[in-house]
Formats: sequence, structure tokens, C-alpha cells
Amino acid sequence: MANDSGGPYAQPADMPTPLLDKVELPEDLRKLTLEELPQLCSEIRHFLIHNLSKNPGHFASSMGSVELTVALHYVFNTPYDRIVWDVGHQAYAHKILTGRRGRFGENRRLNGLSGFPNPQESEYDTFTAGHASNSISAALGMAVASELRHDNPQRKVVAVIGDASISGGLAFEGLNNAANMPNDLLIILNDNDMSIDRNVGSLNGYLAHLTTSPAYNALRYKTYKAMRKMHLVSERRRGSILRFNNSLKSLITKQQNIFEGLNIRYFGPFDGHDIRRIVRVLNDIKNIKGPKLLHLRTIKGKGYAPAEADPATWHAPGRFNPLTGEILKGEGARPPKWQEVFGKTLVELAEADSRVVGITAAMPSGTSISELQAVYPERTFDVGISEGHAMTFAGGLCKDGMRPFVAIYSSFLQRAYDNIIHDVAIGSLPVTICIDRAGLVGEDGVTHHGAYDMSYLNPIPGITIASPSDEKMLRDLMYTSLHHDGGPFAIRYPRGEARNIEWRSAMEEMPIGRGRELADGSDVVVMSIGPIAAEVEKAISALSGRGVKAAHYDMIFLKPIDAELLRKAAEKECMIVTVEDGTTNGGLGSTVRQWLDDNGMRRHVVNIGIPDKFVAQGTPEQLYKLCGMDAESISKIILENL
Repeated sequence: MANDSGGPYAQPADMPTPLLDKVELPEDLRKLTLEELPQLCSEIRHFLIHNLSKNPGHFASSMGSVELTVALHYVFNTPYDRIVWDVGHQAYAHKILTGRRGRFGENRRLNGLSGFPNPQESEYDTFTAGHASNSISAALGMAVASELRHDNPQRKVVAVIGDASISGGLAFEGLNNAANMPNDLLIILNDNDMSIDRNVGSLNGYLAHLTTSPAYNALRYKTYKAMRKMHLVSERRRGSILRFNNSLKSLITKQQNIFEGLNIRYFGPFDGHDIRRIVRVLNDIKNIKGPKLLHLRTIKGKGYAPAEADPATWHAPGRFNPLTGEILKGEGARPPKWQEVFGKTLVELAEADSRVVGITAAMPSGTSISELQAVYPERTFDVGISEGHAMTFAGGLCKDGMRPFVAIYSSFLQRAYDNIIHDVAIGSLPVTICIDRAGLVGEDGVTHHGAYDMSYLNPIPGITIASPSDEKMLRDLMYTSLHHDGGPFAIRYPRGEARNIEWRSAMEEMPIGRGRELADGSDVVVMSIGPIAAEVEKAISALSGRGVKAAHYDMIFLKPIDAELLRKAAEKECMIVTVEDGTTNGGLGSTVRQWLDDNGMRRHVVNIGIPDKFVAQGTPEQLYKLCGMDAESISKIILENL
């Protein structure tokens, strides 16, 4: 793969970066001249390309926000002034400029840098980021706190949010609240017309066509300052005057501005890669009283031609050759990803049953619901970053005869908890909840681990919760859910590769609430749920070499749990060990303990799973070992407790 000119896509790795070498912290950045900033941005991109080609991460988003990041730290007095990032996919340049360039090779690694802004890592990371749409609310809280404390000098607070994130309901709640309380919050809309997949919804179309006159904004601001100086307007009357101005502007331009309709001053859109202009605009507006929004148009993947041409693929491309743009793949046949099995199976179910529809929240390719989208676009719904809406929408579809399969990452499904209870479970609606990225997901770290889904779903009356240990079982569970009319049916499966290269098989209906016995033994009974059964199998094999006879029950269903297998385990009167890729609080281990207590069968029970703490980033293998969930740790724990 080569670029149009036949040359490389990137400069060689040893290209000098004289300006970047001078910048350790934002205070060093602010010593540069405005004319030097374009070169600094180029050097940051060079650094990102060569580092992320070897140590993968979120590439395209961070490439697109370089000028914005440089301008923010150049204009504002960080860390005293606050920058609140939304999601954090775009924050790598921020990390480089805030004292972490020397450690950037440890990004997303165990005991290294978090892949997202993390307040425990740096004082420049003002708020936890990882899930979308929270920046405006958090930044508003900081801005109001500064007002209440009467900070001197006044602390500036900036929320940076993308055009996908601003479509989320929480962002609108923050916008609405920002207009109704004293604050000087600055919201920067980083608009690249992309999330991971293409943005959807009417707001995205609105942003794509939104324009305003820079001359008008400049004139209005100058007029406002002059009238303030002459005591013709006051902050008390500012709201009514702003509403009048907005109405007049809409009449003259024949264009309505949603932000100014909320009484939030709007500036833009501006070219988000014109660093000199961004700096000038930020300096012009940073002292304007009241909430305001700066709209910047950026290009995801800016500065690297393959990423600009295909930003979805280059969102997180893995390792690549920076000179040729070739994304490096492993050699040889590999098992499919769990998501691929889900997506292709969903197509098969939809072909056989016209009631089947697919729903996702801004993740069609991530969840592989794009497989259904390609074949049945009219039966596939990407609702954007709106997980709660996705579940209630599914409930409405289900109420009138459709069979929705809702695919959402486990950590994002947390946002839809009330909707699952109120809009699906109470009505006993048979919605299939496909919980992607369940368990420890690896390098994305604490904000993305699917640790809690079994625990937070388990108390809901009438729900079925299951987890397959292999690809065939995932297909069978999906088929079973389609023929189950007794309420919501949750199926959880992990990120990454499944187990078998040959995975297609005829689908069969499974008995709900029935597990299976994989091995018999009398010294210990190990109960697992989901793909972690593979680690248990290896542990049992190692224990056998030590003379320990272990039974292994794959429970499959957390709810309803297999009482017959539990009774059989209890009757062995030996130690029972539960293993799950989820928190031990409220999951399989807790359920087994409660069942034994309720039935008067007190046994020695050891629970293995994600401990009662937040787990940072690392490879899945490292994190399994860290949490005592790998085969070696499982066998060691069993031997220590026998």
C-alpha cells in the first residue's frame, strides 16, 4: 500500500523533533511563539504515528485533535484551569504534553499509563473519562464549584466533547442545566462527523450543516462589551437580551441554532486544524461571561492518509507499518472473534424469522451487528450513544411483536439499568440482551471491563442470564432466546477470539437453567460460567497430575441456576470452588453460597473472580493472573484450600 505520490505515509522514526523535545509540561509549551505551533503539531503527529504503530491504541481520534489540544494548553493555565475530556479517545496529545511523553511507550500496559484520562495518574487529568457524554456535566460541576468558592484568579473550565458524544442524553441534560445556573463554562465541540462508526441521528445532520458568521459573533461581542461599559445591560438582564439576539439572528440568517436556543453562546464552526486561529478564538472568548460553545470541525486521522481515508478501521488499528500504512495481521488460520460468531448467527436467525431485529448503540462494527445491517438494513437500528433509549426502544418493538437482539458492551449497558427493569423486565418482554465485552477486556482498562453485568442483572425478577463456554453454545443460546417468551434473556460473552476455527453448526434449543458436567471427581467441585471454563479445564488437568480428583460443572445459566447440579455438588461433601470472569460480589459465587445456605447445605466455598476493587489496564492474560483467574492461580488456590 502506498500513497498517491508513491512515497511513504510517514517520516522515518529518527526524524528530529526539536520543538517537542523542549516541551515536558504545558508551561514549556507556553514559551513557544504562535508561529512555532504548527511545527509542534506536526512533531506530535510524528511521535504518535511511530509510537502507536508499535504499541497500539486509539489512533485516529488522537491524530484529529492535536491542534485543539495544543491550543488548549497554550491558552489556558493548566492544571489550575480545568480541561475535562469526554471519552478520552482523543487525549494522547494531552498526555504527551503533560509530563508523560517519556512513559508513552507504556500506554495501555500493566502498571503503565491508562489509555484514558485518569485523575490518579496526573493532576492534568481532571476527571475520569472512558464512557461518552459525561464531560459537560462534570465540567459544569467544576465551574459552579469555582463560582461558589470565589476562586481568585477565577478558574477557567473547558469541556471537550465530540459530535457523537454530544448526542447522548447525559450531554443534553448538562447543556440544559448549564444555561440555568451561574457559570462561565466553555464547551468545545470537536466535530469530526465520526464516532467509531459513522454518526447517526438528526443531530449529526444538523451539525454537518451548521454555520454562523464570525463577523456577526465579533460584532455582537464588541457591542455587548460596550453596552456593559455604559451600564446599558447587566448580568441580570443578560438572559432576556441573549434570547432576543438569538431570535433576531435566526430571523436574519433563516437558521436556527440549537445551542443558542438553550441560551448558550455559540461560536463557529472553525477549522479545527488551523492552530493560529484556534488560539486567537480561545483568547477572544475565554473571558466571556456565561456558558458558551466553540464548534471546531476536525478530520479524524488527520495527518496520516490511510487513517483519513478510513477512520473507522483506524480508530484502533493495532500494529501497523507507519511507512506503508499496512495494518499487520497475525499469520495462519485463527478462531473467529466472539463478536463475529454473534453477528453471523444473528443473520441466520433473521433469515429464518422475520420478527428478528438488531439494535446497537453506536457500535455496529464493534458488536458485529453490522453483519445484519449489510443484509437487512431495514431491520437494523443504530440508535447512537443512547443505551437507555436502545433498551426502551427494544421494549416497544417487542411489545408489538418483534424479537429484538440488543448488542451493547457490558460496561456501557450499565447506563441502561433502569430501562431494563422498568421498560423490559416489568412487562416480561422477551428482549435478548447481547452483552458484548463481558469480563476483563484488557488494555482499555478500568472504564471498559465488563465486571458487573451478572451482579447488576441477577436481582431483576424474571430475567434469564447465561454465558456460553464456546461458539456453538453462543449460537444455541441465541436460538433458545428467540424461542423463549418468558421475559428478557441476557447472554454475556467476552472480547476477542473464541476457541475453535470450525464453529458453524446446526442450532439447538437448550433447556433453560440446566448446566453440564464436564468432569467428575470427589476431592473438589469447580463450578464455572462462560469461556473461563477453558482455564478451569487446564487447572483440573494440572491438579490431576498432583493426585487431586476435581469435578467440573459448567453452569451456563446464572439465573435460573441449575439446582440439580448444585445439589449433586453439595452431596459430595467436599470443597466447592466457583470461577467467573466477573465480580464475585453478586455473581456466580454469591448465588451458589446463597443457594447452599437457603437449602441448609453449608459447605466450604471458595470464590474466584474479579475482586472487590477496580482493575487497571494490561493484557487479558496479565489481568487474569493478577485477579487469580488463570489456570495456574486456580490450581494453586485449590491446593491451598484443600
